Amino acid sequence: MNDDDSTGSIAVALAGLKGAVDTGFAKLDGQLNVALERQNSTDREIKDLKRKFAALQAQMWKLSFAAAAIGGGGATGVWQLMQ
Repeated sequence: MNDDDSTGSIAVALAGLKGAVDTGFAKLDGQLNVALERQNSTDREIKDLKRKFAALQAQMWKLSFAAAAIGGGGATGVWQLMQ
């Protein structure tokens, strides 16, 4: 009867350990899913910011060209007035 008691207590202990391991893996899996979703969200935000930055750069070139043209025209006007 002593063997049955020790075998039964070992089985109960192993079942408890299995439950603890299963719970730990479930928590870890949930945390990994949250981390993966955050990474995906960050990737989407970076892509959006890159797109906005490229649009701003394109607009900056247009504005700098316009400013150079206006500045050049103004300088020509002042030069003609001084002569």
